Amino acid sequence: MRFDVYSPLALSLLLAVAAPLTGRYVAPAPAARVLAVAAVLTAGATAWSLVLLGAALLGDVPPVVRGAGAGGRTPADPVPEVVGLAACLALVVIAVRVHRAVRAERRTRRALRRLCAGQPADTELIVAASAVPRAFAVPGRPGRILVTSAMLSALGPAERRALLAHERAHLAHRHGLLVTAATLAAAADPLLCPVRSTVAYLVERSADEQAAAAVGDRRTTARALAQAALTAERPRTACALHFADRAVTRRIAALRAGPQPSLGSAALAVLALSTLPPLLAADATGDLLRLLTGSTPH
Repeated sequence: MRFDVYSPLALSLLLAVAAPLTGRYVAPAPAARVLAVAAVLTAGATAWSLVLLGAALLGDVPPVVRGAGAGGRTPADPVPEVVGLAACLALVVIAVRVHRAVRAERRTRRALRRLCAGQPADTELIVAASAVPRAFAVPGRPGRILVTSAMLSALGPAERRALLAHERAHLAHRHGLLVTAATLAAAADPLLCPVRSTVAYLVERSADEQAAAAVGDRRTTARALAQAALTAERPRTACALHFADRAVTRRIAALRAGPQPSLGSAALAVLALSTLPPLLAADATGDLLRLLTGSTPH
């Protein structure tokens, strides 16, 4: 209990350090999926560990103490009281953070769906008249691609094909779900914010690779990225596909460098690491139950 209950926090830090390295050396598609799963597992284990730390305060409740000491044994104090109180406070903060993240996600999805409302069911591409260059993959049934007129006018025919292929990749591979999962995990465990940023970058890189394969030209896809970034910087507005993000130069360089090796063993290592927090949290749960009931391990 004394060690296992704290281990998910330490492993959160380790995953936060490993995430950028995974994104650098593992192909973007498997890396994004593995890191999203790892973030959810680690965040869940961390939150449960905080529940255990808070529940350890029950050991100081008189009925529990009397029940545990009925056999002549003095119940052990699993954690300091200040730690248990801090864990309870942290759980309140986590609940607020997750609630806000869920509300923000719902607002964004509702706004995008309103823009797509009234369109025929079989319409994949929706062009909105706007001076702001943007493009979005709108998940749903069916999934839609929403592009502004400013974005289309900024790109040539070949670059437009790369743009649409990029957005189709987001829909086909459910990239929005991966980013949402990583976002909620980071809300529950702020130590995982680097993992969330890496997943967001990797899904863009994965869509870049899918677009390059669809149009059959990596240089065209890189050119579409560069042109969209320049267009976004002129009016100083946010742009589609995180084109105005600092990572755009990395994405362009990656497209020009060629496909990235998979390195599945590294991805499996990260996935194996993500199984440790739930296992250790489960072991800590058993230890706490034994402490509260006054039973001895077999």
